[in-house]
Amino acid sequence: MIIDLTHLIEDGMPPYPGDTATVLRHSSELQTDHYNNHQLTINMHAGTHIDGPMHLLNVKEYLNEFPLERFIGEGVVIDVSGEKEILYKEEYEGIIEKDQIVLIHTGYSKFFGQPKYFADHPVMTLAFAELLVRKQVKMVGLDMPSPDKYPFEVHKHLFSHKILIAENLTNVGKLDEFEVIALPLYIKADSSIARVIARVK
Repeated sequence: MIIDLTHLIEDGMPPYPGDTATVLRHSSELQTDHYNNHQLTINMHAGTHIDGPMHLLNVKEYLNEFPLERFIGEGVVIDVSGEKEILYKEEYEGIIEKDQIVLIHTGYSKFFGQPKYFADHPVMTLAFAELLVRKQVKMVGLDMPSPDKYPFEVHKHLFSHKILIAENLTNVGKLDEFEVIALPLYIKADSSIARVIARVK
């Protein structure tokens, strides 16, 4: 079974506060132009996307330069729904393994499109981020817009160890044993919108 972890891209999809708006328009129509076409204007951090280190670090490694193997891997869910902080817990030592893609289930995806989604989301502690680094995970995915807030120390800590961050996921609470396939566009950019799915075993 395949479970889609991606929010639909549509006209007016809310961007991260301060970023440009998402515009999807029907640019050519069959009745008048003899074919259909759509044009998309989107920020790479709108909707479901993957952050690369270049997003917040002074490095020149574009997301397309990461090997494809970094975007596919065994997944594991850490359920922190209802908690305001994603804390380190000793039990996670036995749950998270090397080269996994760790998905954080906060339950916050239900607020996607509401002001609350960006303003009040939980945050990840540096101690939890250090666990991910020590475990050498490929990627961490979140059903919220960011693992932290300004000055983005968690972002930077993960990036400095080349751990990618997938943001704005959905349906994470439906997963048990699964593989993650999180493919960004093949694009020369710091980050990219992405289609993220889980193949349930």
